Amino acid sequence: MKQVYLDNASTTPLRPEVITEMTAVLTENFGNPSSSHAFGRNSKNLIELSRKTIAKSLNCNAQEIIFTSCGTEANNFILLSAIRDLKVERIITSKIEHHAVLHTVEVFERQFGVQIDYVNILQDGTVDYNHFADLLSEDKKTLVSLMHVNNEIGTILDLVKVSKLCKDHQAYFHTDTVQSIGKTPIDLTELPIDFLVASAHKFHGPKGIGFAFIRKGIVLQPVLLGGEQEKGLRAGTESVHNIVGMAKALELSMEKHEEEMKEVTDLKEYLVNQLRSTFPEVTFAGNPEQTFYNVTNAILPFDESKISLFLFQLDMNGIAVSRGSACQSGSVKPSHVLEAFLPEDLLKRPNIRISLSHYNTKDDIDYLIEILKKV
Repeated sequence: MKQVYLDNASTTPLRPEVITEMTAVLTENFGNPSSSHAFGRNSKNLIELSRKTIAKSLNCNAQEIIFTSCGTEANNFILLSAIRDLKVERIITSKIEHHAVLHTVEVFERQFGVQIDYVNILQDGTVDYNHFADLLSEDKKTLVSLMHVNNEIGTILDLVKVSKLCKDHQAYFHTDTVQSIGKTPIDLTELPIDFLVASAHKFHGPKGIGFAFIRKGIVLQPVLLGGEQEKGLRAGTESVHNIVGMAKALELSMEKHEEEMKEVTDLKEYLVNQLRSTFPEVTFAGNPEQTFYNVTNAILPFDESKISLFLFQLDMNGIAVSRGSACQSGSVKPSHVLEAFLPEDLLKRPNIRISLSHYNTKDDIDYLIEILKKV
């Protein structure tokens, strides 16, 4: 059976070069990075070289990069630290954030009494910047937490506009860039972002490793207690092979960015055109001409009774897609992202998120359309 992977917003396959690099580390550099002997020093050196590689990709200081197990951990750490250490009284976020942020702020609202304000989302799934500016005008110590690229619909936050507004109103700015890091350049010298998070498995790196960027001068307390790893902020023996794999994956992704972005952009255009010509009543969550170049969320003109079966039918034909975040897979309910801005009639229709990578081809899309026609 033909196998077609179209769920790259969920996770991505490792690049062969990353596997080679990680295998070499697992074989040759098994020393504990905290040990003082040569085995340990070699592992520690690999970690610091990886930190510099990642910092170079983002144009920031290597000491501003803190390794974590994933984006979720990094998000939790930053949100908790903002309340506990920076004495933030209010968090401005949105109803279309990943649950790593959304569920966390809901818990912290109950636990710490912090005020949570949600910026309005427009009918195309983008942030209402006028409402956002109004929210910032309230004189409270504030953290803004808004994702760069939405993982379900691909809408793009204007980082320049938001970071400038935050700076003008003395608000901290935290952005979840899990869906954008490795796929688009981000210059942290030019952008006054205070906190940023990423996860390696979204840019063809390994699972189980991510990082947080914490702007120099912001003092936070440890999130895990024990040893002095990661500037004392995150105790525990570092996963050297994963860190090296992440750095290699990011380095390669940025080296090949222009070429691969063009390939994927052309594929997305072909996908959207094929969907429109095959299903004239198809619509999209977010304007596909303005959403991120590898994500398309199509609302299909199928009866709502097909919701529970059509992903299963695609899977049985070897096609991997999703309805939204992998963290919510298995649910037939509309995602919280779509509920935030879609009208009721569209929410009742089946939707699929198709997310592409440079490993995909037009043949993959043709096969998807062929199977969808049979649903």
